[in-house]
Amino acid sequence: MFNIVLLTIDLNHPASWEKALPQAVELVRASKGKLHVMSVVPDMGTPLVEGFFPDDFEEQAVGAANAALNDLVTKEIPDDVKVKQHLAFGKIHKKILKTIEEVECDLVVMASHKPDRVREFLVGSNADRVVRRSPVSVLVVRA
Repeated sequence: MFNIVLLTIDLNHPASWEKALPQAVELVRASKGKLHVMSVVPDMGTPLVEGFFPDDFEEQAVGAANAALNDLVTKEIPDDVKVKQHLAFGKIHKKILKTIEEVECDLVVMASHKPDRVREFLVGSNADRVVRRSPVSVLVVRA
């Protein structure tokens, strides 16, 4: 059984949680465990790009994401499920892997789009990076 499940979501894309969230809730209910819901606000990538954003961009982005995450958890997670929220800023796969270690989860649930060879070759996939590096099992739900 999976007692601690980490569900990763992209707050800008409902497809990242519409199918994965019910799966995570079902697994947590079956084990009477705890659900951790995580979203990552991606960083700008390089200092050059960062220079085009306002100085308080990170603070604004994280504040908006925090409000959106609270709203999603309140509306979508049933009251009988124990849940904890996590919000991070940075490289998505690195923040997910760090949270896996911190919460000592048994399973990660995340959505991923259907594979696209060209896109994966050029930029890769966060789900792919997490699956390859995760110390625990990862359930990838196709969005």
